[in-house]
Amino acid sequence: MFRLTDYPLLTFLIALVVLGLSAWFGAGTLRRRRPIDGDALEDFRVVQGAVLTLLALIIGFTFSMAIGRYDQRKNLEEAEANAIGTEYVRADLLPAADAAKVRALLRRYTDERILFYTTRDFQEEQKVNARTAQLQNELWAAILAPVMANPTTVMALVVNGMNDVLNSQGYTQAAWWNRIPPAAWMLMMLISVGSCVAVGYGARDLARERLMLLAVPAIVATSFFFIADIDSPRAGVIRVIPQNLHSLAQSLAPK
Repeated sequence: MFRLTDYPLLTFLIALVVLGLSAWFGAGTLRRRRPIDGDALEDFRVVQGAVLTLLALIIGFTFSMAIGRYDQRKNLEEAEANAIGTEYVRADLLPAADAAKVRALLRRYTDERILFYTTRDFQEEQKVNARTAQLQNELWAAILAPVMANPTTVMALVVNGMNDVLNSQGYTQAAWWNRIPPAAWMLMMLISVGSCVAVGYGARDLARERLMLLAVPAIVATSFFFIADIDSPRAGVIRVIPQNLHSLAQSLAPK
């Protein structure tokens, strides 16, 4: 599904154009049709300040939402690496043949998880998810037979470890789907448009304040760019780098 905020630069350009036009509309068309007289100007300044303050709060709150989601994705990448590494060690509790099979599958699984974090192509992501699901089934089948043959407390550690491996992938996928809601973007955009119209409407001299009219749209559009970039787990410049999984893959490589 197309999502504009998956393209931060495009989001910036569209926001800059829309907000810039809003400021010019307020300074030109609206100001000519309904000029502000001296008595109403002071009251308007109060309203203008309140609108800009509300916009700053909304942008700050949305930016905080994006940062929180980024931190969650980063923490879950670390949790995935820890879960896989722990199960790799616990494979020693299995019979030698089963342990070797589980370790080989975990190495392949780690490589697929790294691809999940690094690929930017949607089709490739679908293939990675399909291979990951297949490997999860193979991993569970690999421990099922020896555990059922010897259902002891020690074997329960292997089952719990594998359960953590499978669950960690599900938590990660849920975190990547957990984006800033479109309604929040729409609300922020509407308030931004209103704020830019107010800035233009309150300009005293359009000829001398042309550049000033673009200041607020440029700042707000830049904020949109950073929020969209951080909120987009795959398309943004600021992304989660699977450092822990890379380190784990190197440590699991056959000597």
